[in-house]
Amino acid sequence: MEFPWMYGITAMAISYLCGSVPSSVWWGKAFYGVDVREHGSHNAGATNTFRVLGPKAGIPVLLIDVLKGFLPVRLLPFWSGMEPYSDAWTMLRVLLVLAAVVGHLYPVFAGFRGGKGIATSLGGVLAIHPGSALLCVIVFFVVFGLTRYVSLASLTAALVFPLSITFIFHEPSLVLRWFAVVLCGIVFFTHRQNIARLLKGNENRMNLGGRLDRT
Repeated sequence: MEFPWMYGITAMAISYLCGSVPSSVWWGKAFYGVDVREHGSHNAGATNTFRVLGPKAGIPVLLIDVLKGFLPVRLLPFWSGMEPYSDAWTMLRVLLVLAAVVGHLYPVFAGFRGGKGIATSLGGVLAIHPGSALLCVIVFFVVFGLTRYVSLASLTAALVFPLSITFIFHEPSLVLRWFAVVLCGIVFFTHRQNIARLLKGNENRMNLGGRLDRT
C-alpha cells in the first residue's frame, strides 16, 4: 500500500501541535506564577521544572510530556486506513514521533522556546517499541543514580536506543533502525551545550528532590 501523504501530513501536524503543548510553562504559570524559562537552565522541560519548582510540579509536567509523544503515535495511525505494522504504518508512526519531538523543541504555543525532547521522545518510543523504551529508562536511572547528571543519563539512554534496537532486539525494520539513529542524533544535538559542560567538568548535578547542586 502506498503511503497516504495527505493523511500523513495532517496527522504530523496534529502530532506537532500535541508536542507543542508547553506543559512546563503553562503549569508553572497557572499554579506557581512562574515561567520556568526565566529560571534555572531557562529550559522549558521537565528537568528544569523539577529544578525550579520541585517534584510536585515536575512529576505532572513529566507525565504530560511523555503523553505528548505517546498518544499521537498510539492513536492517529488507527484512522489512517493502513494495514497495522506494514512498512507504511511504521513510517507514519516514526514521522509522528519526530513531529511531536519537534513540537516540544519548537512549540508554536510558547514562542518556539521549548525543551530538549527527552520525555516526549520516550513517549514516542514507548508507543513504537516498548521493550527498548524500558531498557532506556533503566539505563537512565542507573546512570543518573551513579552520577546525578540528568544530561549524561539522557545521552546514555539515547545512545542505548539504537544499539538495543539493532543488537538486542534485532529489529528487522530498516525504518525503525534508522529512526533510532536519527532520534539519538537529535538528543545529542539538543544537549550539545550540556556535552561541552560535561567535558569541562562544570555540568550541574541534581537530586530527585529537584535541588540544584554545583560541581
